[in-house]
Amino acid sequence: MTQIEIQAPTRAGYKVDVTRGQRISRVSSEWLNRPSDERYLSLTDLHNSVKRRSERSRTRIVESEAIRVEASRDDAERLTLILPDADAPVAPTHWSFGQLASLVGAPANYLRQLPAPLAGINLQYGLTSHRAEQVKTLEIENGRLELRAVTGPDYGRIFDHELVEAVRKIAGNGTGDTRWKVPGVLDWSTGIYNPNVDISKDTTTLYASDRDVFLFLVDDLNPIEAGRLPNGEPDLYFRGFYCWNSEVGARTLGIASFYLRAVCQNRNLWGVEDFEEITIRHSKYAASRFALEAEPALIQFADSSPMPFVNGIKAARERIVARDDDDRQSFLRKRGFSKTETTKIIDTVLTEEGRPPETVFDFVQGITRVARDKQHQDVRLDMEGKAKKLLDLAA
Repeated sequence: MTQIEIQAPTRAGYKVDVTRGQRISRVSSEWLNRPSDERYLSLTDLHNSVKRRSERSRTRIVESEAIRVEASRDDAERLTLILPDADAPVAPTHWSFGQLASLVGAPANYLRQLPAPLAGINLQYGLTSHRAEQVKTLEIENGRLELRAVTGPDYGRIFDHELVEAVRKIAGNGTGDTRWKVPGVLDWSTGIYNPNVDISKDTTTLYASDRDVFLFLVDDLNPIEAGRLPNGEPDLYFRGFYCWNSEVGARTLGIASFYLRAVCQNRNLWGVEDFEEITIRHSKYAASRFALEAEPALIQFADSSPMPFVNGIKAARERIVARDDDDRQSFLRKRGFSKTETTKIIDTVLTEEGRPPETVFDFVQGITRVARDKQHQDVRLDMEGKAKKLLDLAA
């Protein structure tokens, strides 16, 4: 892969400017909500865990009206299911119980508050009286037989280990044996991003629960220079991507790739540019789409040259679109920004750059900076989308 050479980092890392670009909080949300037992220190450990889980699982198609619900008055908290041709009762997980309740239109949260015998009566009534249909079950032997998922018969399951295996093809163990690794940490006091941070339960970005996987890796030992900052220092970026999947129907499969300037301690992504995302629903042909689209896209991003991105940034920096205040107002208003937003974008660039916006890149940075302060996600995403369209047009 063609790589732009950058001087060796200081012992502490690279100086970056995180006031530019987008802030993405998706990884931070995952990091905040994952308990210790869902955090893994390497792709090998993560893969072994989810692979063993799939090896102990089996799927089958059953008629919903043939499912029998059992609950004992002696154990008010335990409810089991008898599936057709099953060798033993199956215990629903929290997730699959919710899916089963949803199938018959019952409020899962309410049923969970009832003693198991009462919940069982309500659920059995729903299964018996509801229009009969085929469902696909995912069962696992885990000390006892558990029901992990109940989906439609055409649910196109992509197992979590399949996504992890695809990532391992480009990232190895995810700990630095290839260019892709768990990210470092930004020091806010100095503005220096340090890529060399020990991987621990507190810093890892490799996660798996009983219902999903999420992985975030960066190429932060090989920075890319895309122009200069106003003070003459290089504007440095790193490659990054995150991906996710749920083999039990909790979420789609997806991959997001981007360039970023830093990752902070609580795993917010700062200075993000060129964000791209693909998702694949677990429909009938999901496995084929994963093989034909998602995995090749991940490999292509990992092996591609950064020059298109660098040249796009360079073109945006050089393309002057406004030479006076009227031009600036007109440029933004024509692109759907309100009068108030237009003024704020121009003022933001003036404050941070020491001059009013002139180039496409100036406007893009102003828009993304203002978007960060928007409380409502849909408004923020709309502004960031407009900024990306501007950058794409300049490339």
